[in-house]
Amino acid sequence: MREPRQHGDEAGRTRRGSAASALEVLGAATKLGLTSFGGPIAHVGYFLDEYVKRRKWIDEQSFADLVALCQFLPGPASSQVGIAIGIHRAGLLGGLAAWVGFTFPSAIAMWAVAMAVRGIDPQHAAWLHGLIVVAVAVVAQAVWSLARNFAGRVSTGTIAIVAAILVLLVPSAYAQVIAIAGGGLAGWLLFRKDPGGARGASSTSISRALGLASLVAFFALLAGLPVAGQFIRNKWFDMFEGFYRAGSLVFGGGHVVLPLLQTVVVPTGWMTNGEFLAGYGAAQAVPGPLFTFSAYLGATIFPLARGAPGALVALGAIFLPAFLLVVGVLPFWDALRARPAIQAALKGVNASVVGILLAALYNPVWVSAILRPLDLALALAAFGLLVLWKLPPWIVVIITAGAAFGVSFL
Repeated sequence: MREPRQHGDEAGRTRRGSAASALEVLGAATKLGLTSFGGPIAHVGYFLDEYVKRRKWIDEQSFADLVALCQFLPGPASSQVGIAIGIHRAGLLGGLAAWVGFTFPSAIAMWAVAMAVRGIDPQHAAWLHGLIVVAVAVVAQAVWSLARNFAGRVSTGTIAIVAAILVLLVPSAYAQVIAIAGGGLAGWLLFRKDPGGARGASSTSISRALGLASLVAFFALLAGLPVAGQFIRNKWFDMFEGFYRAGSLVFGGGHVVLPLLQTVVVPTGWMTNGEFLAGYGAAQAVPGPLFTFSAYLGATIFPLARGAPGALVALGAIFLPAFLLVVGVLPFWDALRARPAIQAALKGVNASVVGILLAALYNPVWVSAILRPLDLALALAAFGLLVLWKLPPWIVVIITAGAAFGVSFL
């Protein structure tokens, strides 16, 4: 009688065998990209069901290790988990296939939204203004959830409040970077003696040399693009730099990208707050990662050729840091996460993220959406549907946009 194979051994052999094809990964990831509603936490549940339980590409312990890694890194956590599983299954090409399959369905949908609303003023189109109002409820829910998880202590709550005050008084991308760095420093000073949360060992096919090269590329682009921008006067370059920076500094989930992107596209005059928030509201109604909001922004900023080049450049720029970081950190993860100083700094960073998102809830979200008592009533109703009734965000988007359109006739 044959011995049952272990999932981890099977995954390792398949990764190196011909069956571990990038096309196989692309098919599975595309299925998830078309059906994964509900945000990053829900995405992890979909991945567990598809990749671990159904396909048995990876065992549960290794999956938990990858989730821990991607929570640790800046960037879109669910996309990074998918990329890491793709790499585990079929190497670097598998990681790219996992990203394409999971990302492009919602990116195409957001590009279509940008083309559909082109030239329409969101403040004068009731259903579009409803999308802006939805953003109030969605961001408020994110602040509520993140605050309970990452700013529930006196120390972490204080870090969050200080970060919010800094970002509100100094509304620029530099203030957000300072808030994140300051939170990391405060966490390192305050929480070094907290108990750690290390897990079991993980495995990867990526060499340390390739990982190191990827990390060097990540930091070189993060530091070098703003310097190059002083000499390169080009709107395409400016957008790429801004979106790359946003994708490099997002801790705490996809919603935190909102204030980072807003400082890139609104103060520059590339779009209005209303256009920005209408797209953000629409992004709640599509499956897949929230970072595909960037496709809407790129298509709106550069509408030539029906917005496709702008959408692709923006999408690539914001996701590139995620790919570089996953490839770069996977070979070093076991040693890195065992360091108490790293875990302590991350606690401070996560608290700062809560403050940054709290500031964004006021500006640009609240000041652009809540123009009259009726807007506040719709926002409160949407918040209740999300938090109390636990409805999926895409359903709340449809209800709120329809309600806003309906009450416009009263």
